[in-house]
Parts: sequence; structure tokens; C-alpha cells
Amino acid sequence: MKHFWVVGTDTDVGKTFITTLFMRHLQIQGHKVIPYKPVQTGEVEDKGRYYYHDTTTYLKYSLQPIAIEALNTYSFSKPASPHFAAELEGETINAHRLLKAIDKLKIDYDTVICEGAGGLYVPLHSDTTLTLLDVIEESTLPVILVTNTKLGTINHTLLSVNALKARNIDLLGIVFNQFEQSALEKNNIDTIRRFVKVPTVFIEANRTIESFDDESILERLMTYDI
Repeated sequence: MKHFWVVGTDTDVGKTFITTLFMRHLQIQGHKVIPYKPVQTGEVEDKGRYYYHDTTTYLKYSLQPIAIEALNTYSFSKPASPHFAAELEGETINAHRLLKAIDKLKIDYDTVICEGAGGLYVPLHSDTTLTLLDVIEESTLPVILVTNTKLGTINHTLLSVNALKARNIDLLGIVFNQFEQSALEKNNIDTIRRFVKVPTVFIEANRTIESFDDESILERLMTYDI
């Protein structure tokens, strides 16, 4: 299997949920898979227990043993844009370090699923113009774009698609997440499909991770050969 990014049009569109679905889907098929979150922010406190939602989700739902240290490179406690969260802790995100980690994982695993932070233009550095999009471009890996179906998604999604196209980054497909089947949402999906000719799937609202184990809904996004 190949390696790819799961990126979002914005924060809180369900990137971790979709990353975890892909992880389990490929694990069920017998592939050795690692999800990788280069930068995560926003440490969660629950009754004296501190953790990060994204990597904890990977660990909770993985069907294979996965090395905790391989899941992430930078973690910052403040729920903020990576550049500012890093600045608050006196750290600087090094793009070369992220790319080196990805290359190492590509050797050790059949599939590496890299999950983005926020949207494509999220800044990673306080003193330069380095963004997540720069790291994605440098990695030369293709992308699956996660978006929602609510009001505003047409603009957010088309802008994200055009940003990827401008950098010659391969877009494998679009996942519409948290679809509640309203007329507005159906029209949003149809409109985006009219503008963007890539495979698409939609995920209904309130589904659980485990409920997808016997479905092949993601298969149409996995038929690439890069």
C-alpha cells in the first residue's frame, strides 16, 4: 500500500475520525499501518489524566500494536495554531524533522497516514511563512481532503482544492463528514462535485468508528496507484 495525508478544510471537521477509519480499514485488510500526527495541540485534562485526543484515538482503536513514540513529533498543551502553541513553550517546529520522521515510517510500515493540523495554511513557524501546506508539498504524498456539509463548506472546500492544485499535490478524493441529510447539505455536496472531479464519499452524522468495520465505504478512495 501507499502513503497519504488526511487534511481538513478547517479545524474540527473530523480529520482524526477519518484517519482512524482508514487505519482500521487497512488493518482489517492485513496491512501494517501507522497513523502519524506531525504536530498536535490542545492537551486534554480529565480527572487528573492528561492526554492528546488525536494520538489517544489512534491507540484506542488500532487493531494492531502501534508504537506510541512513532505517532507524533511535536505536542503542545495550548489549544492553538501550531506556530503559537510552539512559541508559548519556547519551541520551534522544524519541517525537516517532520519529513525525516515520515520517511522513516515509510520504511517500517506498509502505509503511513499523516494527519494534518487545522487547515492547509496553518502556520508552523512564528518567524517564517512555513505552513502545513509546505510540508505536504515537500513530502510529495497525495492527499485526502476532509470537509463538512454545513453552510460555508462550498467556499472552504473549493479554496482548499485550488490550494492543492496550485502546488501540484495529488488529491485522491474528498470525504464529506457529519452529513445530516438536509436539503442544504445535499445541495452543497452536489455543488462541490460539479466543480471537483475526484472520488467522494460522505459519512453520516453520529456514526461510530466500529460501525464501519464491515463496510467498504472508503474503498473507492483507496484505488490509487502512485
